[in-house]
Amino acid sequence: MGNNESTVGGQTAIPAKETYVWYKKFMMEYPSGLQTLHEFKTLLGLQGLNQKANQHVDQVYNTFDMNKDGFIDFLEFIAAVNLVVRGKMEQKLKWYFKLYDADGNGSIDEKELLNIFMTVQTLNGQQTLSPEEFTSLVFHKIDINHDGELTLEEFIDGTKKDQDLLKIVSKSFDFSSVLKLIRNGKQPDTGGGFLQIT
Repeated sequence: MGNNESTVGGQTAIPAKETYVWYKKFMMEYPSGLQTLHEFKTLLGLQGLNQKANQHVDQVYNTFDMNKDGFIDFLEFIAAVNLVVRGKMEQKLKWYFKLYDADGNGSIDEKELLNIFMTVQTLNGQQTLSPEEFTSLVFHKIDINHDGELTLEEFIDGTKKDQDLLKIVSKSFDFSSVLKLIRNGKQPDTGGGFLQIT
């Protein structure tokens, strides 16, 4: 009793007081208690995207829509916030894997990784590596059995062991700045930043 933080899935959950702040903001913005895909894109300033970028944003939205009802409710929203703000690296890597695994077959092939990284680069302007260089680097470093596919285990173990690769993957999907802007009642800058706003 008296502890405002709880542990969920091995991570420290957002304190109850902070959860209440997020709840008030969520309900003010979405009185129905549900956020649509269109509202999600509007919130992040993602209008007028090309088809591939739109597909990626749809995929991000769908990973947050855990019950697959086509909406993000507050519990799904706070779970996403919790992952971004307080999630352990392994939990974040599992989420990244789910995003990369576009066809949902439990492995990532080179085409999936190339497509998703091209989209991420389009959305957030990341220019350190070309999508082809990134894909080649990932498979060279962490495809242990050289079968052209990454399992969840290969992805997590390989990424955790290579700090440079971990930094690139983490930076590509950094939502923390977006969440700070939302929490402070400001809209994210729509000048091309999506998952990474610095």
